Amino acid sequence: MKLLSKRHQDQYLELVNELPLVSITSERHLDVAQDMVDRLTNQDKLDGGSQAYLNALCDLIIVYEDQHHQLPAASDAGLLRHLLEAKGVTQNQLHKETGLAKSGISEFLSGKKPFSKAMIGPLAAYFHVPTSVFTANIGKK
Repeated sequence: MKLLSKRHQDQYLELVNELPLVSITSERHLDVAQDMVDRLTNQDKLDGGSQAYLNALCDLIIVYEDQHHQLPAASDAGLLRHLLEAKGVTQNQLHKETGLAKSGISEFLSGKKPFSKAMIGPLAAYFHVPTSVFTANIGKK
């Protein structure tokens, strides 16, 4: 099975010779890889070889960052605030469209109260996200 044409294979191999596709093992290596991603993504159009190389390099960067640069879970208040902004709705609209208590929404946004199990279903349905988005902080203090 041939995945790339000869011309695209040549471009792919040229990039591999410049920066081999191997596991990223250091912050310096990550910087070099990110510079290559920037260089490739700044081009108007990539041929098949360059695109295949870019995809593989991005996969390697993701693996390294997942292992070495994990982001902490968002607070319940931060998550709800983000979802409200992303959907362009107010607390009052959320209250009216979900039936959730205004006071409860305010307490969640002020950080006084974590998401309750009863609140997760309506929020997930309203924002069209999986319920797991809201469960990261359940049981944590």
